[in-house]
Amino acid sequence: MAGKDNTKKPNPTDVHVGSRIRLRRNMLGMSQEKLGESLGITFQQVQKYEKGTNRVGASRLQAIANILGVPPAFFFENLQGQETAGSTGFAEDATATLAMDFCSSTEGINLNRAFVRISDRKVRSRIIDLVRSLADSDGNNQG
Repeated sequence: MAGKDNTKKPNPTDVHVGSRIRLRRNMLGMSQEKLGESLGITFQQVQKYEKGTNRVGASRLQAIANILGVPPAFFFENLQGQETAGSTGFAEDATATLAMDFCSSTEGINLNRAFVRISDRKVRSRIIDLVRSLADSDGNNQG
């Protein structure tokens, strides 16, 4: 009876919150060890949080949010099943999910890290224009 609990799958909300912790930690270039040290826990515990195998309590989530420089609500953004709990229902929701998937990829993290180091707003704007232009020309060549 008790043995069946060990094979139980993590709650989807815990998995989502954990993936958002991992996303933000990676965006900052912070290791699991560093986050764990800041929280007074082991990196293994951070791994369990990030996988969703261990649930993050409210006070711990607040501490993680403070360390990672985001509001606690950040960890619940784009959570599936929120349609009845205040989701806008706009088409942008799908685009936001796509953007978050990209931002959690290695390419997205590297691009974000490099981009935020550019302090000149005009240069950043020109990079955005360049990427849009490349995306448009790639779409025309493929279709």
